[in-house]
Amino acid sequence: MASYKQLTAQLEKLHKEVAVAREREIAQAIAEIRQKVAEYDLTAEELGFTSPAKPKRKAASAGVAKYRNPKTGETWSGRGRSPAWLAGKNRERFLIDV
Repeated sequence: MASYKQLTAQLEKLHKEVAVAREREIAQAIAEIRQKVAEYDLTAEELGFTSPAKPKRKAASAGVAKYRNPKTGETWSGRGRSPAWLAGKNRERFLIDV
């Protein structure tokens, strides 16, 4: 009967052999797949790797600027939390003429 050290050494050797065999077989499989893709002029979509192109949605816009900080040029649309530069001040002074 083999000792613990002998068995762990055999196991380590087998793990290395498994890794080498796997790498070899993966390389062979990739080569075969590439050959078939080239032979039949296949696309990723045809192979199911991508979904059909969907129409792109428009990104949500921040809105048209209604207020401008004259010192920095920073703007605010009037939606959401008001900026610090506008806090406690008369907003009408910062309105942008449209």
